[in-house]
Amino acid sequence: MTATERAVDLTIAAARAASDLKADEIIALDVSEQLVLTDVFLIASGTNERQVGAIVDAIEEALHKKSAKPIRREGKSEGRWVLLDFGDIVVHVQHAEDRVYYALERLWKDCPLIELPADVHAGDGQVGPSA
Repeated sequence: MTATERAVDLTIAAARAASDLKADEIIALDVSEQLVLTDVFLIASGTNERQVGAIVDAIEEALHKKSAKPIRREGKSEGRWVLLDFGDIVVHVQHAEDRVYYALERLWKDCPLIELPADVHAGDGQVGPSA
């Protein structure tokens, strides 16, 4: 089983919203084979708490336009790691330092990547503070 068409559509909309706010390292993982609760994990990074919050707001707005509302939202007040659960997809927006520390993509490395459109910029390719 692979991610549903609806899940992929929401993922692309969320990824575009994150990209528009200069999120780094945007990746989408098809976790449908591993989890029964959701089809996709979308992971993106921000360089500071304010940017993380702005990315989250943009994603919620973009998915609201597609009639998707978060079932659960965690971590927004801290701005370090925000989890948005939309049912079909779960979005993780992390501060770059937390992204390096928790390394979600390494934890889920056996899951296939969902190819994102060319207009979704993954940022500078760096996860974490600039050297």
